[in-house]
Amino acid sequence: MRPARPILPALMLAPTLAVTLALTLAIAFAAPATAQQVQDCDARASARNLAEPWDASTRTFASGAIRLAMIDMIEPAGAPFYLLVLSPPYDEIGDRQCRLIEGPGNMGFYSMDLETAEASYDPALGLTVRVPIRLYGQGDIPRETMLDVLINQATGDISARVAG
Repeated sequence: MRPARPILPALMLAPTLAVTLALTLAIAFAAPATAQQVQDCDARASARNLAEPWDASTRTFASGAIRLAMIDMIEPAGAPFYLLVLSPPYDEIGDRQCRLIEGPGNMGFYSMDLETAEASYDPALGLTVRVPIRLYGQGDIPRETMLDVLINQATGDISARVAG
């Protein structure tokens, strides 16, 4: 007759896995700020995709050197909006750089409100614009948060993060 295997190591492993899983999920859903994709403008940046009304979907900053505009791709319905950024530095013919900011998963945002966006300036970093947005969430309830866009006119660096 074979001796019975001790059950204790298996019982000790199960709680360890449960704790590890719980901690992993807690960290994953703690909603830290996440970097968004900032890329060169493409066909989505066409004037025909500017969100209407134009006066509510575009803003200028830095004495007009920086322009933000909402792009409405219509589809997918849960994430049709992108943020277009025109900013220095200027190229050899005087044109500003053009960048497009996407939401999570290379999709757009559920909604955004450029009219209430707030800007602040730090000479060491550049201009930060906080744009209220909503992300398509789990189920049918969009999640309200902020999109922080940092624009450095001197270097041309643009970064964007969705607040947790």
